[in-house]
This record gives sequence, C-alpha cells and structure tokens, in this order.
Amino acid sequence: MKLKAVLFSFSVLAYTGFTAQNIQNNPGSNHGNRFEQLGTILPTPNIYRTASGSPGHGYWQNKADYDITAYLDEDKRNLKGSETITYYNNSPDDLDYIWLQLDENEQSTVKNAGFQFPSTLPASSNDQQLKVTDLPEKDNGYGVNLEKVTDASGNPLKYTVNKTMMRIDLPKVLKKGEKLVFKVDWNYNIPNRIKMGGRGGYENFAEDGNDLYTMTQWYPRMCVYSDFHGWQNHQFTGRGEFALVFGNFKVSMNVPADHIIGGTGECKNYDQVLTSDQMSRYRKAESASEPIEIVTLDEAKKAEKNHSKQRKTWNFEATDVRDFAWTSSRKFVWDGMRVTIPENNNKVMAMSFYPKEAYGLYRKYSTKAVAHTIKTYSEFTIPYPYPVAQSVEAANGMEYPMICFNFGRTEKDGTYSEGTKNGMIGVVIHEVGHNFFPMIINSDERQWSWMDEGLNTFTEYLTEEKWDNKFPSKRGPAWTITDYMKLPKDQLEPIMSNSENIIQFGPNAYSKPATGLNILRETIMGRELFDKAFKTYAKRWAFKHPEPADFFRTMEDASGEDLDWFWRGWFYGTDPVDIAIDKVTVAVPDLNTPPKEAKETKYKVEKPLQNTFEDISKIRNKEDKNITFYVDKDKDLQDFYYRYDRGTEKLDADKEYSVKTEAGLPLDAKDQEKFKNLTGYQIDFVNKGGLVMPIILEFTFEDGTKLYDKSSAQIWRQNEQKVSKTYYFDKKIKSIQLDPMRETADIDTSNNLWNSTGTDTQVSKFQLFKQKQGGGPVRGGANGKVNPMQAAGKKS
Repeated sequence: MKLKAVLFSFSVLAYTGFTAQNIQNNPGSNHGNRFEQLGTILPTPNIYRTASGSPGHGYWQNKADYDITAYLDEDKRNLKGSETITYYNNSPDDLDYIWLQLDENEQSTVKNAGFQFPSTLPASSNDQQLKVTDLPEKDNGYGVNLEKVTDASGNPLKYTVNKTMMRIDLPKVLKKGEKLVFKVDWNYNIPNRIKMGGRGGYENFAEDGNDLYTMTQWYPRMCVYSDFHGWQNHQFTGRGEFALVFGNFKVSMNVPADHIIGGTGECKNYDQVLTSDQMSRYRKAESASEPIEIVTLDEAKKAEKNHSKQRKTWNFEATDVRDFAWTSSRKFVWDGMRVTIPENNNKVMAMSFYPKEAYGLYRKYSTKAVAHTIKTYSEFTIPYPYPVAQSVEAANGMEYPMICFNFGRTEKDGTYSEGTKNGMIGVVIHEVGHNFFPMIINSDERQWSWMDEGLNTFTEYLTEEKWDNKFPSKRGPAWTITDYMKLPKDQLEPIMSNSENIIQFGPNAYSKPATGLNILRETIMGRELFDKAFKTYAKRWAFKHPEPADFFRTMEDASGEDLDWFWRGWFYGTDPVDIAIDKVTVAVPDLNTPPKEAKETKYKVEKPLQNTFEDISKIRNKEDKNITFYVDKDKDLQDFYYRYDRGTEKLDADKEYSVKTEAGLPLDAKDQEKFKNLTGYQIDFVNKGGLVMPIILEFTFEDGTKLYDKSSAQIWRQNEQKVSKTYYFDKKIKSIQLDPMRETADIDTSNNLWNSTGTDTQVSKFQLFKQKQGGGPVRGGANGKVNPMQAAGKKS
C-alpha cells in the first residue's frame, strides 16, 4: 500500500487533546531576535548603494593607470623600479592628499606595521630558531627605499611614510573630474620568501644555483578612496590582503636574457624575447585543445646550467585590472592551450609555468585545471573577461589578476601521492578562481577577508565537484565545518570580523562562509533561486567595490527570500547548530469513545468601557478649549466602535446571547475502517546550539519504506528554543533521523535519531469523531472575531 501522510479537513473530521500548542505552554522569553531584520546593523542605503544591493545612480569609483619600468638584478637580488601614475578623481570630493601602499615595508624590521603577536617561552628550540633579542630591533635592510617622488614635470612632491603607507601632500587640491600625474622611483632588496614568509620574493634552488622570483606587491600602489570608507589606508601586516583601484597597466621588465616571464596581461613582444621555435610553439598553443609546451623541459634544464649575463626586456599590458604581478626564472617549463568561454565567446590563453621539480604534476593537470576553473566560474558568476589565465608553481599559493602562484611538486623520482595531486588541483582552482573574487568583483580584502576568500572557496567547491564528483573537498560541505563550530566561544569570532582580529583565520574567513553559502544553495534557498541571486551579485558588482551589505541585500533582492535570520546567525554570530530530537509522543485514535455532549455558553453584551482615571493627558485635554470631544456627542460613532469590538453585527446591551459548541458524531464503520491504522507522532525538538536551521527528517517505517520532510527555519520564529511538529501516518514508524544528509552543520548527531523501541517515547490516545455538517460559524474567540474551530479543536 502506498504510504500516505494523512491531512485532516476540518469540514469533515476533528480531533481534540493532542496538539503542538499543548506542549508549548510557556511562550515567554523565547526570543533572541534571531528572526528580526538586520535593520540598522547594515549601513543606510543612499545614492551610491541602494537598498536592493545594487550600485546607486550616484555610484562612483576612482581610477589609477600605471606605466612602470623594472630592473631585476639577480646577483644583488634587488629590484629597481620607476613608475608614472595617472590618478583620476571621480569622487564628488576635493582631495588635498592621496595615499599609496608600500607593502614591501612589511618585510622590514623597522618600517613594518608594528602589529605584534604575544609570545611565550618554548619547551624546546633549535639554534636556527633561537636568537638573542635586539632592542631596539636592528634594520634588516628590507623594505622600500624611495629615491624620488615628483610631479609630471619633475618637481618634488612632499610625502610622509607611515609604516606601510605613504601620504603625498598635493601642491593644489585635486578636484572632482580632475586627474593627477606623478612619478615614483624606488628600489628594494628582494626577500627570500621561503625563509622570511610573505607573498613575494625569491626561492633559491641550491642544487642548480637558480632563483625563482614571484614579484608581488612590488610597486607603490594607490589606496582605494571610496564612498563607504574614505581612504582605505589600514596598515599591511601580512594577513589582511588588499584594497586596490582599477586601471590600465603598461609594464616593462628587464631581466637576465635566459629568464622566462609570466605576468598580468598580455606580452606585447614575444617575437623579440622568445626563440623562433618557442614562438612557433606559442602560435600552435593559441589554437590547441590540449596543453603544448612552449618552453620544453629540455630547454628549461639546459637554461639552468648557463647563467646568462645578457639582458632582455619583456613588455606587458593589461586593461581594467586592479593589480599587476609577475614571475621570472630560467627554470621554467611553460605550456599553454586555448579555452573558449561560451557565455561571451572569449578565447583565453590558459598557461602554466613550473620548474622541473613540478613537471610530473603540472604538465598533466595545471593548465587543464586553469581552463576548467575559468569556464566553471563563468557559469556561476560572470563570463571571464580577460585574455589570459596563468598558474605558476612556486611552492605556495597567492592570487593576482590573470596570474597566480601555487604549490605542487613531485618527489625527486617524479612520483606523487593522491593527497599531493588533489591538493595541487585544489589550490590551482582556488587561486585561479580569485580572478573573480576579488580581482573582478573587487571587495576590500583588508577589511573583509571573507568577501574574497569565503565566496571564492564556495565557488571553488562547486568547481571541484564539476572536476571530479568524488573530489575530496575539505571546505564547502556542511559536515566539514562542525569541528570548528564545536570550539569554545573564546576561540571563535563572527565572520563579520576584521581579518587582523581572528584567531582561527582559515575556518573563519574561508570555510565557514563557504559552508554557509552551500547551505543556502542546497538546503535553504534551493539551487535555482541561489544561483540566480549569486550571478546577480557578480554581475552588479563586476569591476566595482562591493561591501557586505551589497551582497546580503542582493541575495535577498534577487531571490525573494528573507535571509536576515541567516546573515544574523551565520555571519554575525558564533552559535553552532545543534538541534536535538527531545521526545516523540505517539498517539492512536480512540474510535469508540462517544463524542462529548454539545454545550451552550450564555453571555451578556456590556456597553463599551470608559477609562475613569483622570491621567495627566486627560486633564490637560479637558482644560484645552481648542479640543472638541466628538465621542461623547456622536451616538453613531459610539455604535461604530461598539460594532467593531463585537463583530459585524450590532448587539444590544444587556440582552442574553449564547455560544454553542458543536458536538461531533460517532464514526461509522467506513470511517473506522479508514482510520483504524492511523498513528499520530508529535516530535519535540530542542535548539541546543542556538543557531536556527530547517528541520529535515527521514522517516523509516516498519516495512522498510522511507519518507522525507523538511520544515523551513521559520518554524522556530515564535519559539527559538523548542518547537514541536505533528505527523499522521497509516504505517508505524520504526525510526526518525534528523538531518540525515548532514546538510545543516549540526555539531552533535548523537541526539538526531529516535527509535520506536527507545525510552524517550510517550504513548497516548486522541479522540476522533465526525463533525456535524451545516453547523455554521459560532460567535466567540479573541476580540469577538468569528472562530469556527473553537469547538472543533485546533489544527496542528
């Protein structure tokens, strides 16, 4: 027999004595405001950012174009640079100074941001880790050395360096619509990023005596001036990443002649820097559907042995990017292929650069992963707009427009583990994916790490799933975040926290927001609504500067879902999900007990009451000669209020009226047969964790069949601590499993199962009878409104 969940129609049947409302008899103190609107927590909408989450009609953003020349001195491991910046003031404000970022000062012992971490004595140490403390700290020689800061005519500009930031005081105000052209010359010693940490620097390969350079945060860069923050000139400490201005770049890099360069944008002089064979292979790669080696492994090995003293200059250009990074080494194997983005028919060169130490992995997977990533992200966000996308093996991961740095080296014999392979593919997807968040959807990473890392990690998860359905993703699925959510509260911060203040940075900025978005997509909103809203956000804020409120508002605006409860709990709070099945009450119908006798309650209608206490307002109103009291004089108005209070009919005072409670009729044989196998189940849930979520149930019946049901999170809106739900089945339940697919991030699944043989069960009966037909409504109920169910029981 097909399983049925029985729904009662009160025009036919009614029951009494078994309702969820009977259990929830203490409605007070139930609310922690989990379902209230975010309201003033979010910034007030304005002409720049609307209440719908889209840019307003007054939205603006400034722009900066760069013309840069760089000289890489491999012997001294020094970079010398000169740049001309054209800064466009599109804001409505007059600017009398501007701010630039000097990120390399983070590597200096005397010019860094000065954000220190606490320290304790170690239980053990080694001679490399232990050093005598120098107070004050000695200058280690790293950081930016400014040689010259001038206007376009060469006149010196006054500037002040504050740690990792530089303020230039302008000789005249830069007004709205004006542009400023100025020049900066600088140099710095390139750090060993493997030993010193950081995103940019060199890695030395002692076996062959070569360096691999990743040139990042290498030039003085304009800070963002915005409608929501003014100047974003928070210091760079190494963790909170970047807030940057869009613009166009022309960059020339002079390096040893045997070096190969990859960089943001397109190289404009390959024909001058590549051999004829390499140029021919590049032309083939431009139309290839499989990666072709442009610089071969044999060529890279040969170049490692001969350190050329000659020089070459590579010229790159990039349009509408927020940053520029590059890599240089004679160790590089370089391969590439063409990938077409269907949504905009953009033909992109997907390329990879890697030393021989990574050849066994990168030759097989890297460029294909690059191509897969930009195609998949284009499906979920916006079509990839740039002409190239590149992955560089550099022992660690970091992202920039059109180029990123990743890990993925084999053992010396060329073998590798599944863990290394999957880790390498995952990091390539992640870092290439950053082209979308934040390189195009250009959020402020210095303030909100989750807006790039979290959104990107979520889309990375979708992309990994489309790469391999069994891919061992560690971030995204709800169950993977539970260990973090279990931590003590003193180790947790809300997602909506500045990156510098977070203890568990990885779970907070990457995993938890990614998991939250996956829960929204799979469990709360559904894929169709979520995907439309997510694409809308990407489209609205491509090549602009979004803030958290813009994301939250767009997701609601495009989906029609009120998600404030979710943002409040998942992003602004630290409560975990722990919903438990507290008790199950099982009830069967009592088919033989005769219905109760009909009752009739009599009452008299009283005249409307009047407040006899003379409060201060009444006294002053009575003394005010300008006030006329209409109610005392207008009998019809009195009657109006009287009728409104008692119902639609006019009732006479002091006349006796009655409310008749309709009794039911005994069930006939046909009805008894129909409902003899009926069983009611009231399931009582307790919210132990504090974070509300949908209630998802799997019913397993004694005959082995299963049934699934989901209640939205709004079932908790009137009582956030406990709630009950009642079901009626014509089969006996064997077990009830809460959250069977582990899709709500419930941290304790031990309280999610009920078995019919368990001790947490109460058994009772409820009366079932046939309702009389044609009884019509009876008067009564709150505020005198018609309540036809008053005598017939309450619907669960």
